Amino acid sequence: MGEEKKNCLIVLGGGQGEIVEKKSRFIATVTPVRSEDEAVKFIADMKKKYWDARHNCSAFVIGERQMTRCSDDGEPSQTAGRPILDVLLREGLTDTAVVVTRYFGGVLLGTGGLVRAYQAATQAGLSSCKIAEKIAGIKLSVSVDYTNFGKMQGIFSEENIAVLGTDYADNVTATLLVPRTDKAHIQKAVTELTNGSASLEWGEEAAYAMADGKPVILQ
Repeated sequence: MGEEKKNCLIVLGGGQGEIVEKKSRFIATVTPVRSEDEAVKFIADMKKKYWDARHNCSAFVIGERQMTRCSDDGEPSQTAGRPILDVLLREGLTDTAVVVTRYFGGVLLGTGGLVRAYQAATQAGLSSCKIAEKIAGIKLSVSVDYTNFGKMQGIFSEENIAVLGTDYADNVTATLLVPRTDKAHIQKAVTELTNGSASLEWGEEAAYAMADGKPVILQ
């Protein structure tokens, strides 16, 4: 069996950070993106917002490194866009776009100085963001009597299963988000705990992240 892929990290809501290096301002704006079109629009929007800046350099990652793009936007080749992208890849981030805006301060930084400045600005932008694990999940509807539901709540807590909603009627029906890699394990655990009395119905797949103990569906 091959090694299971680790989940990627994403930013929730985005953020912004800034550094000053030899009188040049570097402003890093970070945002979550789900597609190339979203990333391209975000970059265009930042260029309009910071139209008076010397450079608006950018990078983004979509999917499990399925698509990566970067732009030096007039800086010397490989001194801006690629260093920004390298930070995203090193941090294990996906579905993330960054634009680092530079207001030139009149002092040349050299290629090494530019690489360090763009990477430091990117890190400052990421430091302002809430970062969460992107989980490949699958929805599960479980219907069971009240006694067994109480027992199952322990499983949900132990396994960090996200509860989307609970309907209390003759039985209790819970709608859950289960990591796709845990599907067989959860099926077995619920079945054994309830002596086969629980009704399980697996639904569609959905990527999600946990923020402040609550699930955020990403697609």
